[in-house]
Amino acid sequence: MPEKNTSIINWVTYGQELLASCSDSAKLDAQILLAFVLNKDRSYLLTWPEKELAKQDEQQYLALLQRRVTGEPIAYIVGIKEFWSLPFYVSPATLIPRPDTEILVELVLEHFADIELLHCLDLGTGTGAIALALASEQENWKIDAIDFNLEAVSLAKKNAENLQLTQVNIFQSNWFSAINDRRFNLIVSNPPYIDGLDENLSQGDVRFEPKSALVADEHGLGDIRLIAQQAHNFLFDNGALFFEHGYNQGEAVRRILTALGYVNAQTVKDFNDHDRITWATKKVG
Repeated sequence: MPEKNTSIINWVTYGQELLASCSDSAKLDAQILLAFVLNKDRSYLLTWPEKELAKQDEQQYLALLQRRVTGEPIAYIVGIKEFWSLPFYVSPATLIPRPDTEILVELVLEHFADIELLHCLDLGTGTGAIALALASEQENWKIDAIDFNLEAVSLAKKNAENLQLTQVNIFQSNWFSAINDRRFNLIVSNPPYIDGLDENLSQGDVRFEPKSALVADEHGLGDIRLIAQQAHNFLFDNGALFFEHGYNQGEAVRRILTALGYVNAQTVKDFNDHDRITWATKKVG
């Protein structure tokens, strides 16, 4: 650690070196953590690189660096993550919103943005990222967002309030159990889709994320199949069902949807050219 010059730039360099072995974005991580400690934007670090830290700030920064060294995600350490250019509170009760999920939001808006009044259900909302991103673009849409985890429900409500998107109806439900007899033009979901034996569960950020939001039976396809089966009863004719899923599950999800009577099943790739979003529509009649 810096022994003589305890300036911002030296502390960022120290943090970068410390995190180099555990992070692909060590400098950015160090900057985010230090800006969080100082309650400043990252631009402040660049504007005042020679400013020295107070002792209590140094101690807090060192403590946060140690948490990051263990692999704890930055989002959990600072308690916030950007999604769809919006700030979302996060906690270990929910998955951390990821850029790939924005593809689902983009697809929905691409196909349905011209519909002024649309009824949408977000299954397994977590932080509320998908539902609230859609609500930020379509203020007239009627959006319900559910999660079985009461901590996630509380967090999603907090995000809705912070983003002033309180028109989204957020409540607890185990998939469709509390939906009653409502119907929707659109159902979206980023459900658990990882095989419980997947070695990636012991690597990276997912080590710290709730397994209940990650793992599904049937090699990761169990919840997708269950949702697709039950969604028939809650979609209007020609209603659409969108899933985010694993990088190698596109063909399997299309087969599930087609076997259940959905039509026009199609898969869209993510930023790494992997299958990521599959959707289909409920056949008329």
